[in-house]
Amino acid sequence: MNWITNVLRPKLKNLFSKIKDVPENLWVSCPKCHALLYTNDIGQHLNVCPKCSYHLALPIEERFKSLFDGAAYKVIETPKTKPDPLDFRDLKKNKDRLAAARENSGREEAIEVAEGKIGGKPAVVAVMNFDFMGGSMGSFVGEAILAAASAAVKKKAALIIVTASGGARMQEGIVSLTQMARTTIAINMLRDAGLPYIVILTNPTYGGVSASFAMLGDVHIAEHGAMIGFAGRRVIEQTVKKKLPDDFQTAEFLKERGAVDIVIPRRDLADRLGLILQILMHKKV
Repeated sequence: MNWITNVLRPKLKNLFSKIKDVPENLWVSCPKCHALLYTNDIGQHLNVCPKCSYHLALPIEERFKSLFDGAAYKVIETPKTKPDPLDFRDLKKNKDRLAAARENSGREEAIEVAEGKIGGKPAVVAVMNFDFMGGSMGSFVGEAILAAASAAVKKKAALIIVTASGGARMQEGIVSLTQMARTTIAINMLRDAGLPYIVILTNPTYGGVSASFAMLGDVHIAEHGAMIGFAGRRVIEQTVKKKLPDDFQTAEFLKERGAVDIVIPRRDLADRLGLILQILMHKKV
């Protein structure tokens, strides 16, 4: 009896056939401590590394579920805009980039909006999606935030925006920059109505987003370790010709200097947010 042919080879074949059936993305590597994490396990921790507490990106549905009472919410449809207003092209057409982003992310654009209750108070929540072209702010994002603000005013609800963006979308040029003004107008709608506007800053929040609606909140809450700024560290160091602190632009660094009100682990976010809304809206609803 040839044990290699008759015993070992069938066992190896059986082993590799089972490996082929193993689903993809079963494991993820923590960007900070490089621990190999089982996807299901980290999902139960809201995508926070149990080894070093690094906060990985959280899918939009999971973000909504984690914030709204009883994980119950209703998606708000946002206005559609011309996807490529400048017919932009560099190494390839912007239309092709958008198509690839939609296919890869499974999303229509870089933001989604939903309504529900948080801490028993009505809230409209807009969540940015960094997986879609770096969460860049184009005309769609501007329209979505205006729609979210309008819905909040109509329903006498708080507006909460969860940021995750590299800034304005360069492929839309001046059109993307005008969204800085338009989103500021949206926030003023909340102020005029006497309704709370709260920003949850997640990793990363930069550029035209941090220079507009992301830093106009009545309360600024940042997730633990989030990187927040306008220009990146390397650009600033080259400009000022100085070495910056190791924790520069972290949520904790900004809290020490008054730019962020609260730095909190993701697991505590919904409870703290509910408490804040109960305080700010006790006479509203």
